[in-house]
Amino acid sequence: MVIQYKCPNCGADMNFNSESGHLSCDSCGHQDNIEDFKEEFIIKTYDSEEAVEYQCENCGAEVITEPDTTATQCSFCDAAVVLADRVSGVLAPKMVIPFTISKEEAMKAFKVWCKNGRFSSKEFMNANRVKNITGMYVPFWMYDVNSDIALKATGKKIRTYRRGDYVYTETSIFEVERHFDLYYQNVPVDASEKLSDSIMDKIEPYNYEELKEFKTPYLAGFFAEKYNYDHEELYPRVEKKIQGYIDDYVESTLTGYTSITNRHDNRKVKNKDSQYVLFPIWMVYYDYDQQEHTFAMNGQTGKVVGKAPISKLKVAKWVGGLTLSVFGILKVAAGLVGGIWL
Repeated sequence: MVIQYKCPNCGADMNFNSESGHLSCDSCGHQDNIEDFKEEFIIKTYDSEEAVEYQCENCGAEVITEPDTTATQCSFCDAAVVLADRVSGVLAPKMVIPFTISKEEAMKAFKVWCKNGRFSSKEFMNANRVKNITGMYVPFWMYDVNSDIALKATGKKIRTYRRGDYVYTETSIFEVERHFDLYYQNVPVDASEKLSDSIMDKIEPYNYEELKEFKTPYLAGFFAEKYNYDHEELYPRVEKKIQGYIDDYVESTLTGYTSITNRHDNRKVKNKDSQYVLFPIWMVYYDYDQQEHTFAMNGQTGKVVGKAPISKLKVAKWVGGLTLSVFGILKVAAGLVGGIWL
């Protein structure tokens, strides 16, 4: 089933507006609250098969998509198209964080980010070779995880002090025991096989207070994909991810000892709940030095993730400058101690 949203005022296509949070008509400027949008202005076209070809209600052209696509645009008339059968049933997201950064704001923020690259070339820092910028809802699973940790270890404290002419060393040995019941809520893991896991991890965090109950109008005007991995397949990644959180917390309780030895801990991690959600991301494609570079921007916070190309000339100048600085410092030091610098 294909869903398209029509303006009640002029009949043009409506898209989700990241600034107002409403469905917006680019033609006449009319806006509607998603919760109150009337059914009569929602155009639905049914397809009897789960195919990868759909028909645009506007121009009648075939909307050809990849099997994982859930929202796209008609390549002929640019109409926003939501493929409802791919976001229903077991494929229906429970929650969504809507875009709060518009395409124009994303482009402006990306240009600012480019200028911060110390070792990037001037051509890259100008940010004038952006090939495309695409708003995409990326599938994630969010987990609530409970962890039970029991730890035993030997702690040693060494204290050195002086009395009169003597220096004493006092060594105290402690049996250290810790028991924690830790609960981690909303631990996200991306469920798309096309996007880099490391980039998706770095683009966090999101503000979960802005999670909304999923409704298809949020997708209008953006691209979206359904998950490639279910919550059970991704759970091992969650366990691995929270081990770092657990390590940090446990270590924070073991301060004050000179050393910790004979350490043994038993960890039991359980998945309490998981839910399928969509997070907003701007994908930026940049042509530079005859290569396409891909960057990702958090569509809620504006955080940019990606590796900016390095200018070898700038690096060489920096290394040269650092070498001269060190040379100067050593020369001054040699003079102060009466040495001769050749």
